[in-house]
Amino acid sequence: MVAEATGRALEGRVAVVTGASRSIGKGIALELGAAGATVYVTGRSVDPGGRLPGTVAETAGAVTEAGGIGVPVRCDHGDDSQVTALFDRIGAEYGRLDLLVNNVFNTPRYAHYLGLPFWEVPITAWDDVVGIGSRSHYVAAALGVPLMLGANGGLIVNVSSPGAVRYMHNVVYGVGKAAVDKMTADMAYELRERAVSVVSVWPGLVRNEMLSLIPPGPDGRQVITLPGEGEFDVGQAETPRFTGRAVVALASDPDVAARSGRAFPVADLADDYGFTDTDGRVPRTPLPEEDRHP
Repeated sequence: MVAEATGRALEGRVAVVTGASRSIGKGIALELGAAGATVYVTGRSVDPGGRLPGTVAETAGAVTEAGGIGVPVRCDHGDDSQVTALFDRIGAEYGRLDLLVNNVFNTPRYAHYLGLPFWEVPITAWDDVVGIGSRSHYVAAALGVPLMLGANGGLIVNVSSPGAVRYMHNVVYGVGKAAVDKMTADMAYELRERAVSVVSVWPGLVRNEMLSLIPPGPDGRQVITLPGEGEFDVGQAETPRFTGRAVVALASDPDVAARSGRAFPVADLADDYGFTDTDGRVPRTPLPEEDRHP
């Protein structure tokens, strides 16, 4: 466990993880909790019993059980006033912010657009991916950085994807992820003298609540087919906590500034820092050999 490897390396640190009701966000929040951090858990899911399990309160409770302090915050990251209220609250309660993890993404809605050419995708997909996935990262960083500048610096981790540099899924997905990584690079440039580092991380295929709904085939395996990209065995995918362990490693690294402005696959960070997934593996999602850019 990361808690065993790092002790309580993040005890006393104040963190925000956006979109942490489930999936990668929840995995990150849990690992931060295991490392002793206080974690503000944001998301829109507050009522249990939906199609996908997970609420901000459930994640926050699990953070506390893991050894940290979980603080649930119902926050729609498409509403700037709610995001402003979040950071105003942190300023009032702690007066600083040490770590911001921008993870929020409208995955359930976006899943309907996989494999479709851009002219067949609803125009609203732009708002789902670029509006929530990219703009919300910018807004949270703009509101969170002043709380870092007044303290001892900090770290921003943007959850992105190799779709930033190669074709994956469809046009709007790539645009959104490229925007996130460009944002990482340019924010790092402007913060280079401010003791605040900005890093993008690229998870692989993640075995989350949505993929758990895939029925097993005749051989007992759960297989997901991504149009134009191949078939993937969900059982071999990484858990959400794998990315969480990458974030803990980055936040614990006194030399993280050397990575600022760049994007890193989570599996590469595992090699560099020596952590594994919960089953002891360093999972790697195979990508198609052919890069289908024109």
